[in-house]
Amino acid sequence: MNSRNIEIKVRLNRKEAESLNKRVRKSRLSREAYLRHLINGSVPRDAPPPDYYSMMRELYHVGNNLNQIAQKAHTLNVLDVQRYDTAVREFETAVRKITEAVVLPRPME
Repeated sequence: MNSRNIEIKVRLNRKEAESLNKRVRKSRLSREAYLRHLINGSVPRDAPPPDYYSMMRELYHVGNNLNQIAQKAHTLNVLDVQRYDTAVREFETAVRKITEAVVLPRPME
């Protein structure tokens, strides 16, 4: 059963409704999801460009390849573990920062 069973009716003037609808379209969220973000104290970002998802998939493939190379190198005992771990942490940090900057809602000011 849906836990969201309370309905709230809000009246907006034309300008407010157009502003809300414009922001909802830009975020590609439903109106309800957009408003829930606002209620919870975060402002949804505009939806990222279509290229973003293909670029992120490519980055994840690169990370996966790095992991496979590391496993093979570790098996052959030819891996500088400390250097590899540092590089992987930098890679993961970069992916996280990109995701935060482009996709995740930002806190209200």
